[in-house]
Amino acid sequence: MVSDETMMFSFGAEENKAEGIIREVCAAMEEKGYNTINQLVGYLLSGDPAYVTSHKDARNKIRSIERDELLEELVRSYLEKSK
Repeated sequence: MVSDETMMFSFGAEENKAEGIIREVCAAMEEKGYNTINQLVGYLLSGDPAYVTSHKDARNKIRSIERDELLEELVRSYLEKSK
């Protein structure tokens, strides 16, 4: 049976996990002198982990979360701050 109603979906705890990973990865990139915004955008658009430093295991951390979940967290955070 197909419903015409819109279904809601929530990542729940994954949001907090994504936020923490984004913060950790950005901190590691800053420590190495990278422009965090450019590097993160490069990774999100291409999926190439080479955009993320391996310093402090940042590359493995960012790969532990799906890119769509990272994007969702970034959009959620942006919209909450712009209210």
